[in-house]
Amino acid sequence: MLPINSGANRMSTQAPRATLAQTTITPEIGLLLLLSLIWGSSFTLIKVAIPTVPPFTMVAARVAIAAILLALISVAQGHSLPRQGQVWAALFVQGLLQSALPFTLISWGEIHIASGLAGVLNASPPMFVLLIAMMTQRGRRTISGRKIAGVCLGLAGVAVTMGIGALSGIGTAPALAQLAVLSASLCYALAPMWGQRFSKLPAIVTAAGAMTSAAIVMIPAAAILDQPWQLTPTVQAMAAVLGLAIVCTALAMVIYFRLIHTLGPLGTTSGSYLRAGFAVALGSALLGERFTWSILCGMVLIVLGIVAVTMPSPKRDAGAG
Repeated sequence: MLPINSGANRMSTQAPRATLAQTTITPEIGLLLLLSLIWGSSFTLIKVAIPTVPPFTMVAARVAIAAILLALISVAQGHSLPRQGQVWAALFVQGLLQSALPFTLISWGEIHIASGLAGVLNASPPMFVLLIAMMTQRGRRTISGRKIAGVCLGLAGVAVTMGIGALSGIGTAPALAQLAVLSASLCYALAPMWGQRFSKLPAIVTAAGAMTSAAIVMIPAAAILDQPWQLTPTVQAMAAVLGLAIVCTALAMVIYFRLIHTLGPLGTTSGSYLRAGFAVALGSALLGERFTWSILCGMVLIVLGIVAVTMPSPKRDAGAG
């Protein structure tokens, strides 16, 4: 099995130069939109499941089912899982940052705060990526004014899309729940930076390894803390968990690890803005919430921000790194 790409250990918001040169940006933007839609729907599914499926059990089922599916697909495609301990140690960290920790934090947070507020707070990973990159020497060289403007546009779009009403709960919602969702955003910012080191592994193998590592952590935690054999989940809750596992985790992770290598961490996490917008749109379509002009204007700003962050510049972005 191919070793970890040691040259990717340095934090960067740029995709590898060779990958960008070989990849047409249009399909990557399309995949980013699809990933944002998939993960935007996860807030609704979590809200459906959480009354009868507690957070640790929900996440354990989610990552375990995804791990089995991804491993089977990986084998069917002729790939084998890594055998080196060093690779599995790195995949363990990836599983914690990308799945085990943020999934649990968001699920627990949605017990105490509205899904709309959770969506607002969870739209912050690009800001964390930008701040981390600017604190590193290489990050300062590769962050352009256009990307900073794109992040600001995206944040403005989230604010306009959600409106003042969604933010009104910040002062009254439990502080720990808000902190939990923000901590999940920090995990989502760190995960793609860490994930760049798997550039020599097929995306399906990386996803299978990361989900397997997350399952190893979450299954014992759920057994100890939730005792899931005593639960009586509703049919709707079980269907929501299956949707979270198959679509929002297994499928999403394959897309996610591809985008890390083609768009880079900042480009990939910029989808969190659109994810928040999709959460509002799905709420309007499925839950009867109003779709207003402010939502439409906000989503336009979000799209413009994503374009500014992800589009490579021939003179600067493509030659950096």
